[in-house]
Amino acid sequence: MFQKILVAYDGSDPAEQAFNLALDLAGKYGAALRVLAVARPPEFGDEVETEVVLENSRHHYQVQLKHLKERTTKLGLAVEYEVVVGHPAERIVLEAEQWGANLIVIGHRGHGLMGRWLLGSIAKQVMHHATCAVLVAR
Repeated sequence: MFQKILVAYDGSDPAEQAFNLALDLAGKYGAALRVLAVARPPEFGDEVETEVVLENSRHHYQVQLKHLKERTTKLGLAVEYEVVVGHPAERIVLEAEQWGANLIVIGHRGHGLMGRWLLGSIAKQVMHHATCAVLVAR
C-alpha cells in the first residue's frame, strides 16, 4: 500500500509520535522512510541575521536527527534524513511530491481552537495541499 513514507520532524513530542508511527508503518509495509526537518527563516531581518539563524537551525536539526539515526541504525533500518530551508508546510508538500511519497506523517501540536483559527497549523496546511495521503499523529 505505501512504498514511500515521508515524516516531518521538528523534535517536538508530536513529531516523536509521528516518527514512531511512520517507523512502524514503514516496517509493516516494507516502505522507504524519509525524515524531513525544515529550518524556517526568520520573517524579518537582514541577510547576516538570517544566515546565522538558519545555520543555528540547521545545526539544531542535525543534532535532533542524529538521535533518530542512532535508533534506526540499531534496528537495522535504512532511513533517509534531510534538513531543508523554507516554510514548513510548503517544503513538506514539495519534498513529498518530488520524492514521490505515498504518505506524509506529521505531528499536530494541539493548539487551542482560537489558535488554529487565527494561525492555522502546519498539519492543516499540509493536509489541504498534499497530493498524497496525510496521517496526523496526535
